Amino acid sequence: MRVAIVTESFPPDINGVAHSVLRTAEHLVRRGHEPLVVAPASAAPPTVPDPCPVVRLPSLPLPGYPQVRLALPTRRLEQVIAGHRPDVVHLASPFVLGARGMAAADRLGIPAVAVYQTDLAGYARAYRAGSSLGEVAAWRRLRTVHCAAVRTLAPSTPAAQDLTAHGVPRVRLWRRGVDSVRFDPAHRDEELRRRLAPGGEVLVGYVGRLAPEKRVDLLAGVAALPGVRLVLVGEGPSEPMLRQTLPGAAFLGRMTGDELAALYASLDIFVHTGPLETFCQTIQEAMASGVAVVGPAVGGPLDLVAHRRTGLLVQPKSVRAVTEAVSALAADPAARARYGEAARADVAGRTWESVGDQLIDHYHEVLAEHRFLRAAAPAAATAAGGAAA
Repeated sequence: MRVAIVTESFPPDINGVAHSVLRTAEHLVRRGHEPLVVAPASAAPPTVPDPCPVVRLPSLPLPGYPQVRLALPTRRLEQVIAGHRPDVVHLASPFVLGARGMAAADRLGIPAVAVYQTDLAGYARAYRAGSSLGEVAAWRRLRTVHCAAVRTLAPSTPAAQDLTAHGVPRVRLWRRGVDSVRFDPAHRDEELRRRLAPGGEVLVGYVGRLAPEKRVDLLAGVAALPGVRLVLVGEGPSEPMLRQTLPGAAFLGRMTGDELAALYASLDIFVHTGPLETFCQTIQEAMASGVAVVGPAVGGPLDLVAHRRTGLLVQPKSVRAVTEAVSALAADPAARARYGEAARADVAGRTWESVGDQLIDHYHEVLAEHRFLRAAAPAAATAAGGAAA
């Protein structure tokens, strides 16, 4: 198949959307398909070769959050899609560029698959200090895009339920893969542990954006626990505030590849605080690394974390709940080891190859549905004309 992937983000950006699109493109190439990626231009230089042709459209940084870039309106998008002659258009977390991609696919008569990955309505609520106006507008735009797609793919059961509750039809599950070779307990680095926790402290880590929607401030109690060292991997607009809120934490900045894999495997506990995760890839990477996890009992983590078997699910947005869970695990190395072993066993088989093949199956089904609907349309029109006569 020829596939046009229109995405809101692509490497060298580091986030869940960019990573999953990269893995999808790589897998399609390995399986003999012909993907083309259309993405906003990034301000950062590329760090790895692109796996397929990539067209980068002019973009501007989001005010107050320069790590996020928005593509500028341009007619070139439809020209690029038409020039690739795709069998299917894949819209990754469609909102700005993806909405234009959906309109282009509709005009060109190409079936589109919309992949829901980001709780943009929740982000709007978080950034507008609880106001519902931005959330309502975001859902209106999301509903318009996803209703026009032949199929919407959700990364978790809670995300699928949320979409359905907001009037999005034809929702199916498509979860994310994990590189269980790169993220492996074997990469534990004792020298790194000694450097980060020179007093032999229990090493607790967070990996992700340092942004308001991630609620990293909820780790204030963890940072103050005796015998615990908190390390944060990532960057974002909340970093200056968090350095004041979490004075004892180590801020390690951006980490990728083998360096990140070693950090995960060297942790004793992984904790994630974001209440708006549709999946939470960093929890899955920590689980593949054999680390006990603490996550909020909402959204994607509900599908990933088996409470008291692979980790602990806690009340969302609660400093006390996060602190008590981490404190309990810090005091119980046997439970940490047991949870970490079970976590690794749970996700080791969730390879990008397996989920990539599932995505290709979705493409085939969407193409079959599209052909059926196109064939049925003339027959329906003929029947209607006969009835009118």
